Amino acid sequence: MENKQSIGIFDSGYGGLTVFKSIARKLPQYNYIYLGDNARTPYGDHSFETIYQYTLECVEWLFAQGCPLVILACNTASAKALRSIQQNILPFKYPDRRVLGVIRPTAEIVGGFTKTKRIGIMGTRGTVNSESYLMEINKFFPEITISQQSCPMWVPLIENDEHLNPGADYFVAKYVNQLMQKDDQIDCIVLACTHYPLLVPKIKKILPDGVELLAQDDIVANSLSLYLENHPEIASRIDKGNATSFFTSGDAAAFDAHASIFFGAAVVSNHVNLKP
Repeated sequence: MENKQSIGIFDSGYGGLTVFKSIARKLPQYNYIYLGDNARTPYGDHSFETIYQYTLECVEWLFAQGCPLVILACNTASAKALRSIQQNILPFKYPDRRVLGVIRPTAEIVGGFTKTKRIGIMGTRGTVNSESYLMEINKFFPEITISQQSCPMWVPLIENDEHLNPGADYFVAKYVNQLMQKDDQIDCIVLACTHYPLLVPKIKKILPDGVELLAQDDIVANSLSLYLENHPEIASRIDKGNATSFFTSGDAAAFDAHASIFFGAAVVSNHVNLKP
């Protein structure tokens, strides 16, 4: 990267591009490197140890490209790897680098979107089973009651570009109805996977009136903007060249064909081997 320092954006595949799209719109001045670990996606059904190892490899690759700050634009990685990386790796190996996730920014503000103090979380099995949202939201809003629903078919539908087809309606309705049956007082649902914004039109058709749908893309972008304002020692290290590079551990042509669905613009990526 010619020694230029960039903000690293990481996801197990394509979903993080919905977050990156909002970040780039909010903060267009910075340089960015996006890395999708498409060769090993999806992360949602892997063990804690495997997700941690995969995430750490991707973070360290982004560090090697000159990223002082990496955003885990992946709920599963944020839930199962972020804390360990922040506590066990950064202080000893990379004390001048920072890694942030997507769960805390959402947890910090979700209380402002519910009147009943009943919210729902929809995510991958990995995110739901980690209970990371329950723990984080409880720190800020202990009075809120949370119900969770895993949606194992949503990511495959989206990544196979089937999410807009009528056949997807069954699985959208199935998981939304299962969540609402757990607590009919829910008035705010957090889409705890960065793929899920692509299903918003179908989800809204099923939701009862008065239920707020909260996606993470703009939330994370706003949180990052505030973080950089409050941490000028990090912001000053990132070049303002309005340059973006895309990398994937999978097939670059396949990545480019799917990535535009999430990013909203044409994407040209390069393949990278993450393991030495």
